[in-house]
Amino acid sequence: MMPKRLYPCSLLLLLLSAAATAQPLSVEDFAGRFVTLATPAQRIVALAPHSVENLYSAGAGDKLVGAVSFSNFPAAARQLPEVGSYNAYSLEAIASLQPDLIVMWGSGNGMQTLEKLELLGIPVFVSEPRELEDIPRVIRQLGQLAGSTQTSEAEARRIEAGLQALHNNFNARPAVTVFYEIWNQPLQTINGDHLISQVIELCGGRNIFADVSTLAPRVNIEAVLARAPQVIIASGMSEARPEWLDDWRRYPSLPAARNDALFFIDPDQLQRPTARVLLGARTLCEQLQSVRDMNANTTGKRSSH
Repeated sequence: MMPKRLYPCSLLLLLLSAAATAQPLSVEDFAGRFVTLATPAQRIVALAPHSVENLYSAGAGDKLVGAVSFSNFPAAARQLPEVGSYNAYSLEAIASLQPDLIVMWGSGNGMQTLEKLELLGIPVFVSEPRELEDIPRVIRQLGQLAGSTQTSEAEARRIEAGLQALHNNFNARPAVTVFYEIWNQPLQTINGDHLISQVIELCGGRNIFADVSTLAPRVNIEAVLARAPQVIIASGMSEARPEWLDDWRRYPSLPAARNDALFFIDPDQLQRPTARVLLGARTLCEQLQSVRDMNANTTGKRSSH
Protein backbone atom coordinates (compact mmCIF):
# COMPACT_ATOMS: atom_id res chain seq x y z
CA MET A 1 0.00 0.00 0.00
CA MET A 2 1.38 3.43 -1.00
CA PRO A 3 2.32 5.68 1.95
CA LYS A 4 0.00 8.66 2.32
CA ARG A 5 2.84 11.17 2.10
CA LEU A 6 3.37 10.15 -1.55
CA TYR A 7 -0.20 10.87 -2.62
CA PRO A 8 0.30 14.61 -3.41
CA CYS A 9 3.40 13.81 -5.48
CA SER A 10 1.54 11.12 -7.44
CA LEU A 11 -1.37 13.44 -8.01
CA LEU A 12 0.97 16.13 -9.30
CA LEU A 13 2.54 13.68 -11.76
CA LEU A 14 -0.89 12.67 -13.02
CA LEU A 15 -1.88 16.31 -13.48
CA LEU A 16 1.35 17.08 -15.36
CA SER A 17 0.86 14.03 -17.58
CA ALA A 18 -2.71 15.06 -18.35
CA ALA A 19 -1.59 18.61 -19.14
CA ALA A 20 1.08 17.32 -21.52
CA THR A 21 -1.46 15.10 -23.24
CA ALA A 22 -3.85 18.02 -23.58
CA GLN A 23 -1.30 20.15 -25.42
CA PRO A 24 -2.52 20.82 -28.98
CA LEU A 25 -0.59 19.32 -31.88
CA SER A 26 0.75 21.77 -34.43
CA VAL A 27 2.50 20.77 -37.66
CA GLU A 28 3.61 22.98 -40.57
CA ASP A 29 2.35 21.49 -43.84
CA PHE A 30 3.83 21.76 -47.34
CA ALA A 31 1.90 24.97 -48.02
CA GLY A 32 3.55 26.68 -45.05
CA ARG A 33 0.34 26.51 -42.99
CA PHE A 34 0.24 25.39 -39.37
CA VAL A 35 -2.28 22.60 -38.90
CA THR A 36 -3.36 22.44 -35.26
CA LEU A 37 -5.35 19.67 -33.59
CA ALA A 38 -6.53 19.60 -29.98
CA THR A 39 -5.91 15.85 -29.86
CA PRO A 40 -4.47 13.29 -32.32
CA ALA A 41 -6.71 12.67 -35.34
CA GLN A 42 -8.99 9.64 -35.06
CA ARG A 43 -10.84 9.88 -38.39
CA ILE A 44 -8.76 10.78 -41.45
CA VAL A 45 -9.71 11.18 -45.11
CA ALA A 46 -6.88 11.20 -47.67
CA LEU A 47 -7.36 12.63 -51.15
CA ALA A 48 -4.43 10.98 -52.96
CA PRO A 49 -3.26 7.35 -53.17
CA HIS A 50 0.25 8.30 -52.06
CA SER A 51 -1.14 10.03 -48.96
CA VAL A 52 -3.10 6.90 -48.07
CA GLU A 53 0.10 4.88 -48.38
CA ASN A 54 2.09 7.37 -46.30
CA LEU A 55 -0.53 7.30 -43.54
CA TYR A 56 -0.17 3.53 -43.32
CA SER A 57 3.62 3.94 -43.20
CA ALA A 58 3.16 6.43 -40.38
CA GLY A 59 1.19 3.89 -38.34
CA ALA A 60 -2.09 5.71 -38.90
CA GLY A 61 -3.80 3.29 -41.27
CA ASP A 62 -6.37 2.37 -38.64
CA LYS A 63 -7.41 6.04 -38.47
CA LEU A 64 -8.31 6.21 -42.18
CA VAL A 65 -12.04 6.34 -42.86
CA GLY A 66 -12.00 7.49 -46.49
CA ALA A 67 -9.79 7.61 -49.57
CA VAL A 68 -9.87 8.19 -53.33
CA SER A 69 -9.85 5.71 -56.20
CA PHE A 70 -6.61 3.83 -56.97
CA SER A 71 -5.69 3.76 -53.27
CA ASN A 72 -4.47 0.20 -53.61
CA PHE A 73 -1.54 -0.14 -51.21
CA PRO A 74 -1.35 -1.72 -48.76
CA ALA A 75 -4.10 -4.26 -49.45
CA ALA A 76 -6.19 -2.94 -46.54
CA ALA A 77 -6.50 0.42 -48.34
CA ARG A 78 -8.67 -1.19 -51.02
CA GLN A 79 -11.43 -1.66 -48.45
CA LEU A 80 -11.67 2.02 -47.54
CA PRO A 81 -14.82 3.96 -48.52
CA GLU A 82 -14.16 6.07 -51.62
CA VAL A 83 -15.03 9.76 -51.83
CA GLY A 84 -14.31 9.97 -55.58
CA SER A 85 -11.00 10.41 -57.40
CA TYR A 86 -8.14 12.79 -56.63
CA ASN A 87 -9.47 15.27 -59.23
CA ALA A 88 -13.20 14.56 -58.88
CA TYR A 89 -13.96 14.12 -55.20
CA SER A 90 -17.31 14.64 -53.43
CA LEU A 91 -17.45 17.19 -50.63
CA GLU A 92 -20.67 15.60 -49.44
CA ALA A 93 -19.06 12.17 -49.23
CA ILE A 94 -16.10 13.62 -47.34
CA ALA A 95 -18.33 15.42 -44.84
CA SER A 96 -20.51 12.32 -44.31
CA LEU A 97 -17.47 10.43 -42.97
CA GLN A 98 -17.08 13.03 -40.21
CA PRO A 99 -13.29 13.28 -40.40
CA ASP A 100 -11.29 15.27 -37.90
CA LEU A 101 -8.42 15.61 -40.43
CA ILE A 102 -8.23 15.75 -44.22
CA VAL A 103 -4.93 15.13 -46.01
CA MET A 104 -5.02 16.75 -49.46
CA TRP A 105 -2.53 16.79 -52.35
CA GLY A 106 -1.60 20.36 -53.25
CA SER A 107 -0.88 20.08 -56.98
CA GLY A 108 -3.05 17.03 -57.64
CA ASN A 109 -6.25 18.16 -55.94
CA GLY A 110 -5.53 21.81 -56.77
CA MET A 111 -5.07 24.51 -54.15
CA GLN A 112 -8.62 25.75 -54.79
CA THR A 113 -9.63 22.53 -53.04
CA LEU A 114 -8.23 23.92 -49.80
CA GLU A 115 -10.78 26.73 -49.70
CA LYS A 116 -13.65 24.31 -50.29
CA LEU A 117 -12.45 21.91 -47.62
CA GLU A 118 -11.90 24.67 -45.06
CA LEU A 119 -15.56 25.65 -45.45
CA LEU A 120 -16.39 22.26 -43.93
CA GLY A 121 -14.68 23.38 -40.74
CA ILE A 122 -12.30 20.40 -40.79
CA PRO A 123 -8.50 20.77 -40.34
CA VAL A 124 -6.65 20.21 -43.63
CA PHE A 125 -3.03 19.13 -44.06
CA VAL A 126 -1.57 19.96 -47.50
CA SER A 127 0.88 17.30 -48.69
CA GLU A 128 3.25 17.99 -51.61
CA PRO A 129 6.35 15.76 -51.38
CA ARG A 130 8.61 16.56 -54.35
CA GLU A 131 12.06 15.78 -52.99
CA LEU A 132 13.36 12.46 -51.72
CA GLU A 133 13.82 13.94 -48.25
CA ASP A 134 10.16 15.03 -48.28
CA ILE A 135 9.04 11.40 -48.00
CA PRO A 136 10.39 10.74 -44.49
CA ARG A 137 9.37 14.30 -43.58
CA VAL A 138 5.70 13.79 -44.46
CA ILE A 139 5.60 10.39 -42.76
CA ARG A 140 6.89 12.00 -39.57
CA GLN A 141 4.32 14.80 -39.80
CA LEU A 142 1.41 12.43 -40.38
CA GLY A 143 2.56 10.39 -37.42
CA GLN A 144 2.53 13.51 -35.26
CA LEU A 145 -1.00 14.41 -36.34
CA ALA A 146 -2.27 10.86 -35.78
CA GLY A 147 -0.43 10.26 -32.51
CA SER A 148 1.68 7.41 -33.91
CA THR A 149 5.12 9.01 -33.68
CA GLN A 150 6.90 5.87 -32.55
CA THR A 151 5.98 4.05 -35.76
CA SER A 152 6.41 7.05 -38.05
CA GLU A 153 9.84 7.95 -36.68
CA ALA A 154 11.12 4.39 -37.10
CA GLU A 155 9.86 4.25 -40.68
CA ALA A 156 11.25 7.68 -41.56
CA ARG A 157 14.68 6.68 -40.26
CA ARG A 158 14.55 3.40 -42.19
CA ILE A 159 13.88 5.28 -45.44
CA GLU A 160 16.60 7.85 -44.76
CA ALA A 161 19.15 5.14 -43.97
CA GLY A 162 18.23 3.17 -47.09
CA LEU A 163 18.53 6.18 -49.40
CA GLN A 164 21.82 7.21 -47.81
CA ALA A 165 23.22 3.71 -48.30
CA LEU A 166 22.31 3.79 -52.00
CA HIS A 167 23.89 7.23 -52.38
CA ASN A 168 27.09 6.08 -50.70
CA ASN A 169 27.28 2.97 -52.85
CA PHE A 170 26.32 4.25 -56.29
CA ASN A 171 26.39 8.03 -56.59
CA ALA A 172 30.11 8.40 -57.29
CA ARG A 173 30.29 5.56 -59.84
CA PRO A 174 30.71 6.27 -63.57
CA ALA A 175 27.66 8.11 -64.89
CA VAL A 176 25.13 6.23 -67.02
CA THR A 177 22.81 8.22 -69.29
CA VAL A 178 19.13 7.43 -68.81
CA PHE A 179 15.88 8.08 -70.66
CA TYR A 180 12.87 7.56 -68.39
CA GLU A 181 9.77 6.83 -70.44
CA ILE A 182 6.52 7.56 -68.65
CA TRP A 183 4.42 6.72 -71.69
CA ASN A 184 4.90 5.97 -75.38
CA GLN A 185 2.02 7.76 -77.11
CA PRO A 186 2.52 10.60 -76.61
CA LEU A 187 6.16 10.01 -75.77
CA GLN A 188 6.62 11.54 -72.33
CA THR A 189 9.49 11.79 -69.87
CA ILE A 190 10.61 13.81 -66.82
CA ASN A 191 12.98 16.74 -66.29
CA GLY A 192 15.67 17.23 -63.68
CA ASP A 193 13.28 18.62 -61.05
CA HIS A 194 11.18 15.46 -60.93
CA LEU A 195 11.46 13.03 -58.01
CA ILE A 196 12.33 10.21 -60.44
CA SER A 197 15.25 12.22 -61.79
CA GLN A 198 16.52 12.56 -58.23
CA VAL A 199 16.44 8.76 -57.92
CA ILE A 200 18.39 8.47 -61.20
CA GLU A 201 21.03 10.85 -59.81
CA LEU A 202 21.10 8.97 -56.50
CA CYS A 203 22.13 5.86 -58.46
CA GLY A 204 24.83 7.67 -60.40
CA GLY A 205 22.72 8.11 -63.52
CA ARG A 206 22.17 11.18 -65.67
CA ASN A 207 18.72 12.05 -66.98
CA ILE A 208 19.16 13.01 -70.66
CA PHE A 209 16.23 15.46 -70.44
CA ALA A 210 17.19 17.02 -67.11
CA ASP A 211 17.62 20.40 -68.80
CA VAL A 212 14.03 20.68 -70.08
CA SER A 213 11.91 23.30 -68.28
CA THR A 214 8.64 21.32 -68.10
CA LEU A 215 8.30 18.81 -65.24
CA ALA A 216 6.89 16.02 -67.44
CA PRO A 217 7.62 17.09 -71.04
CA ARG A 218 6.54 15.45 -74.27
CA VAL A 219 9.48 14.64 -76.52
CA ASN A 220 9.95 13.00 -79.91
CA ILE A 221 11.86 9.90 -80.98
CA GLU A 222 14.42 11.98 -82.85
CA ALA A 223 15.33 13.84 -79.66
CA VAL A 224 15.85 10.57 -77.79
CA LEU A 225 18.00 9.14 -80.60
CA ALA A 226 20.07 12.34 -80.71
CA ARG A 227 20.82 12.14 -76.96
CA ALA A 228 21.66 8.42 -77.26
CA PRO A 229 20.84 7.11 -73.77
CA GLN A 230 22.68 4.05 -72.49
CA VAL A 231 19.57 2.98 -70.59
CA ILE A 232 15.84 3.32 -71.15
CA ILE A 233 13.55 2.74 -68.18
CA ALA A 234 9.80 2.51 -68.72
CA SER A 235 6.98 2.78 -66.22
CA GLY A 236 3.62 2.10 -67.85
CA MET A 237 0.33 1.73 -66.02
CA SER A 238 0.66 -1.51 -64.05
CA GLU A 239 3.06 -4.00 -62.52
CA ALA A 240 3.54 -5.63 -65.95
CA ARG A 241 6.34 -4.63 -68.31
CA PRO A 242 4.77 -2.61 -71.17
CA GLU A 243 5.10 -4.21 -74.61
CA TRP A 244 5.89 -0.84 -76.19
CA LEU A 245 9.24 -0.74 -74.40
CA ASP A 246 10.55 -3.17 -77.04
CA ASP A 247 9.73 -0.69 -79.82
CA TRP A 248 13.19 0.79 -79.21
CA ARG A 249 14.75 -2.35 -80.70
CA ARG A 250 13.87 -0.83 -84.08
CA TYR A 251 16.84 1.49 -83.58
CA PRO A 252 19.92 -0.76 -83.24
CA SER A 253 22.23 2.27 -83.28
CA LEU A 254 20.70 3.39 -79.96
CA PRO A 255 23.06 2.29 -77.15
CA ALA A 256 20.20 1.21 -74.87
CA ALA A 257 18.72 -0.99 -77.61
CA ARG A 258 22.07 -2.32 -78.79
CA ASN A 259 23.05 -3.39 -75.27
CA ASP A 260 19.57 -4.69 -74.32
CA ALA A 261 19.34 -2.08 -71.56
CA LEU A 262 15.55 -1.66 -71.82
CA PHE A 263 14.37 -1.89 -68.24
CA PHE A 264 11.06 -1.71 -66.39
CA ILE A 265 10.22 -0.65 -62.85
CA ASP A 266 6.76 -0.86 -61.25
CA PRO A 267 5.50 2.74 -61.62
CA ASP A 268 4.08 2.76 -58.09
CA GLN A 269 7.62 2.26 -56.78
CA LEU A 270 8.93 5.41 -58.46
CA GLN A 271 6.03 7.67 -59.36
CA ARG A 272 4.42 7.74 -55.93
CA PRO A 273 6.31 9.72 -53.27
CA THR A 274 6.06 6.99 -50.65
CA ALA A 275 8.29 4.58 -48.75
CA ARG A 276 8.21 2.26 -51.77
CA VAL A 277 10.47 4.69 -53.64
CA LEU A 278 13.25 2.95 -51.73
CA LEU A 279 12.35 -0.31 -53.51
CA GLY A 280 12.26 1.42 -56.89
CA ALA A 281 15.58 3.13 -56.20
CA ARG A 282 17.26 -0.15 -55.32
CA THR A 283 16.01 -1.71 -58.55
CA LEU A 284 17.12 1.29 -60.62
CA CYS A 285 20.58 1.33 -59.02
CA GLU A 286 21.01 -2.37 -59.80
CA GLN A 287 19.90 -1.83 -63.40
CA LEU A 288 22.39 0.98 -63.95
CA GLN A 289 25.14 -1.06 -62.31
CA SER A 290 24.45 -3.96 -64.66
CA VAL A 291 25.19 -1.61 -67.58
CA ARG A 292 28.42 -0.43 -65.95
CA ASP A 293 29.47 -4.04 -65.42
CA MET A 294 28.68 -4.88 -69.04
CA ASN A 295 30.67 -1.88 -70.28
CA ALA A 296 33.59 -2.85 -68.05
CA ASN A 297 33.55 -6.41 -69.40
CA THR A 298 33.42 -5.16 -72.98
CA THR A 299 36.36 -2.81 -72.35
CA GLY A 300 38.29 -5.63 -70.70
CA LYS A 301 37.81 -7.94 -73.64
CA ARG A 302 38.96 -5.25 -76.07
CA SER A 303 42.05 -4.57 -73.97
CA SER A 304 42.99 -8.26 -73.96
CA HIS A 305 43.07 -8.52 -77.77
